[in-house]
Amino acid sequence: MPLTDAVVRAVKPVEKPRKLFDAEGLYLEVSPSGGKWWRLKYRWAGREKRLSLGTYPQVSLLEARRRRDDAKRTLAAGADPSAVRRSEKMASRAAAGNTFEYVARAWHAAWKHTRSEKHAAQVMRRLEVDVFPKLGGVPITSVKAPDIVAVAHAVQERGANDLARRAIQISGQVFRYAVGHGLAEHNPARDIVPDDVLKPARKRNYARVSPQRLPALLRAINAYHGLPRTRLAMHLMSLTFVRTSELLFTPLYEVQAGSRWQIPAKRMKLPAPHIIPLSRQAREVLDKLIALAGDGQWLFPGGHDHEKTMSNNVILSALARMGFKGEMTGHGFRGVASTAMHEAGFEHAHIELQLSHQERDEVSAAYNYAQYLPQRAKMMQWWADELDRLRGEPINLSADFATL
Repeated sequence: MPLTDAVVRAVKPVEKPRKLFDAEGLYLEVSPSGGKWWRLKYRWAGREKRLSLGTYPQVSLLEARRRRDDAKRTLAAGADPSAVRRSEKMASRAAAGNTFEYVARAWHAAWKHTRSEKHAAQVMRRLEVDVFPKLGGVPITSVKAPDIVAVAHAVQERGANDLARRAIQISGQVFRYAVGHGLAEHNPARDIVPDDVLKPARKRNYARVSPQRLPALLRAINAYHGLPRTRLAMHLMSLTFVRTSELLFTPLYEVQAGSRWQIPAKRMKLPAPHIIPLSRQAREVLDKLIALAGDGQWLFPGGHDHEKTMSNNVILSALARMGFKGEMTGHGFRGVASTAMHEAGFEHAHIELQLSHQERDEVSAAYNYAQYLPQRAKMMQWWADELDRLRGEPINLSADFATL
């Protein structure tokens, strides 16, 4: 006769283990110490086996019957419930061992050897303060994009806008490590665009094209029918992402030769000069511009007065004529490059140095300007190659007479 809640609740222990049977192999085993265990008796491969379904009262009679029915369905599907249970426990233990914090620390241990001790310590500190409290104990395979966004929101709420973006970037680096080592199948941080989920730190003054529109812009620049110097200026701006004033006020002597372009501190209005590692493509554009400039003073002389430089309005007008008015500015190339390189996994510190973002501590700024030059050179060549890929054709270096 099937058991009832009243019978299960009232049964008392005796000197030897006691079994009270319910139905379809389910029974309650009462130990001499008073423990009550739900068990299922079944046959697998011709052998009688037992499966534990939990203890009473934590598992009620109704829940024990539900677990029995689940085990019966497993049997009907051709699997041994005990073997399935063991596999699930092993998977659970593996997931618990591969928590986000465990994987993040493994990533950091491998990553830090090519970084300065100070920078590596800062990154770990950000993880420990901002990320681990929320995600540290979660299995790496259970972390989803909204979880990472929630971490970034919490950081931003305390006014640390840049660190909020860094939390997303660092999480992405941890997941790339996890995917590469077979600890996860997907990097959810790749699905997050910081500008889509974080509030802007300040009003955005410089329009910039979306990643989807960037290939069209690059092709439009390549096909630009205005002055060749204007077209080459836009190419060089996209390749080096210097500020418009830094580009247009370039004297010829700064860029005559070599694999680096160094803008003096005085012209930068900063405590230190700005070094721009030149990609192969940037060097080719500069060489063409130098040839066009002849024996003049400026890389971008004015159209009517060669003693003056080209006006910023020339580039804005060219962008408008190509159909990007209000959608892109010269300064916008900085944001486009920064976003792309962050998403590609380049170091935040390297990108910030290449953007010539001034340190609050001017002594640090003067010391840091020449740091990470090999890494920055590699990053700048990657960016030039990426622009080639997006454009789908080589840079138009033609200096033929303009049609307009």
